[in-house]
Amino acid sequence: MTITNTRTLPYGDAAIAEAARIIADGGCVAVPTETVYGLAADATDSRAVAGIYAAKGRPSFNPLIVHVADLAAAEALAVFDDDARALATRFWPGPLTLVLPVRDGAVAGLVTAGLATVAVRVPAHRAMQALLAATGKPLAAPSANASNRISPTTAAHVLATLEGRIALVIDDGPTTAGLESTIVQGREILRAGPITADQIASCSRVGGSPEPRTLPSATLGSRLRGSTKGVVAPGQLASHYAPTKPVRLDATDWREGEWLIGFGAIAGDDTLSAVGDPVEAAANLFAALHRADASDRAAIAVAPIPRDGIGEAINDRLARAAHGSGVGGRGL
Repeated sequence: MTITNTRTLPYGDAAIAEAARIIADGGCVAVPTETVYGLAADATDSRAVAGIYAAKGRPSFNPLIVHVADLAAAEALAVFDDDARALATRFWPGPLTLVLPVRDGAVAGLVTAGLATVAVRVPAHRAMQALLAATGKPLAAPSANASNRISPTTAAHVLATLEGRIALVIDDGPTTAGLESTIVQGREILRAGPITADQIASCSRVGGSPEPRTLPSATLGSRLRGSTKGVVAPGQLASHYAPTKPVRLDATDWREGEWLIGFGAIAGDDTLSAVGDPVEAAANLFAALHRADASDRAAIAVAPIPRDGIGEAINDRLARAAHGSGVGGRGL
């Protein structure tokens, strides 16, 4: 499918019908979820999935998340154990992705990057749910941005890197969570996200399962510079979510030439949350990075964010953004 211009339609029946038509024809469309905007295509169609990789410039060893309407649809794609089913029952629909053994022939091989597992979730957003209903297909949908760029939380963010690469963006305003979903395999958290480790731990565990363990940052070091080692789910590359400018983290001061993103008592050119609310900060993170990247300053600095709760996910994204920008320095 050759794209010459990208249309934007407001969420509604007409937009969903047009998006479903494009997907039925093997194309991909940008659609909001509660986390970020996703780039959706039929997960059972290899050529359609290849279109996602092509539009994003995404490396083919990086698997995709498959979105489905409900738990029953997820069980048609993946093999659930009691523990996974308990997590799904507790947190779906919502920003939790489970990595599970894939059923033979359930999705195109490109979706799983040749792995024996598939990443699956049930989204809560009305637009994605409406599109799932209209297509009747499981939808592969990574974030709707060029690979390794800042994730999109508005339709304008999508257009910033995918204008002319995709046919349609469904605009339903800013996303609410602002961070990509938490990814869990067994009791290991592969990617921190809106569902925190404490929330997962509070879910009833089957057969005395151990506490969830967040994949340590050191493990991500093996994934630098495009290494495929250990990549079993989306969002695990260390260089990701990156602005085009250098990023300095844990900044408690402003330096010449920087756009400072503040938090709490540290004011800046912008702020993630003036009152120090980490949930508000998560929702604002990518939009603030987009504004900083579009500014006339040469570099970006970000104030310290507490690491407990959802702060773990915020710091995860910032660390990857800093690494991807080629600096990754920290303030004092």
